[in-house]
Amino acid sequence: MVRIFYKEGRLIKRENDIRELGKVKNLVWVDLQSPTAEEEEWVENKCNISFQTPQEIVEIESSSRFFEQNDTINANSNFLRIDREGYETYPVSFILNQNVLFTYRRGDSKTFADTVKKMKVSPEGVQGGVDFMLLLLETRIEADADYLEGISREISTISKNLTHEQKARQEVLIRISALQEITMVLRETSIDKQRVLSGILRSQYFPEDRKEHLRIILKDINSLLEYTTFNFERLEYLQNTFMGLINLEQSQVIKIFTVVTIIFMPPTLIAGIFGMNYNHIPTTAEPWGFWISLLLMLFSSLIVLWFFRRKRWI
Repeated sequence: MVRIFYKEGRLIKRENDIRELGKVKNLVWVDLQSPTAEEEEWVENKCNISFQTPQEIVEIESSSRFFEQNDTINANSNFLRIDREGYETYPVSFILNQNVLFTYRRGDSKTFADTVKKMKVSPEGVQGGVDFMLLLLETRIEADADYLEGISREISTISKNLTHEQKARQEVLIRISALQEITMVLRETSIDKQRVLSGILRSQYFPEDRKEHLRIILKDINSLLEYTTFNFERLEYLQNTFMGLINLEQSQVIKIFTVVTIIFMPPTLIAGIFGMNYNHIPTTAEPWGFWISLLLMLFSSLIVLWFFRRKRWI
C-alpha cells in the first residue's frame, strides 16, 4: 500500500492511487506500507530515489542507520509496538529528498495514523517533508513516553500489593521481569533514535531553520532515557523486595520446624532412655513409672519452650 500526501493551498490532501504519483504537484510525503515490488519500483522510478533492502534497513552499523547520498538523507530507526499479546520492534526507513519525505515500513503502526490526525488538525504547520518527518518523530516519542508512563503506573500498582500470597508473588515476579524487558527495549529504541537524529542534526542537507526543532526532539529523547533508568531502578528495587519477602517467609517456616524439632528432642531422649533393653531401669517396674516418664517429657518440653520465649526467639 502506498499513501501519497501533497499540499494544495493550506491543506494537505491524500491520494492512494500510485499511478497519480507522477501527476501530483507539491508532493510532501509518500508512505510505503508493505508495498509490492511493482509499487516500490514505481516510486523509485518516478521520484528518482532508491530504497534499501530489508536486510540493509535492520543493520545496526552506523553506516546503515544514517547516510547521505546525492543531496538525500537516508535514515533507519526501530519503532516499538506494544499490545495485549506482547511487544515487537519493526524497522522504518526514512528518505528525505528535496523536502519530500519517503517512509518505508512493513506492517501497520498507530504512530503513522496519529501523525496524519495531527496533520489534519493543524495542516498549516506542515510545509514540506521535513515538517512531516519532525511531526512523525514527535508522535513516536510521545507514544514511547505513554508506554513508559503505563509501565510506571503498573510498577506503582505492584508496589502497593506487596502483601499478596506466595502464588501471587511468583506471578508478580514474572511480570516484573517482563516489564524490565519492555523497558530495556524502549531504551534501545530511544538510543537508536538518538543516534540517528544526531546524525541528521549534523547533516548539511537538513534545513538550518528546522535544526532547533530537532534539538528539542533530542532533548525529549534524553528525558525518555532518564525515565527508563528511573523505571529500571524501581523494578530492581521491587524485585529485591519481593525476593526478600519470599526469603523471609522461608526463614519463618524453617524457624518453626527448628523450634518444633528442638522442643521434642528432650522427650525423645527420655523416651529413648526408658526404652532401653535393660532389666533394671529405675521406675520401670513401678505402676506409676509410665506417668513419671510422661511428666518428664512434658516438663522438658516446657523448659525448652520457656527458654526460647525468654530469649525472644519465638
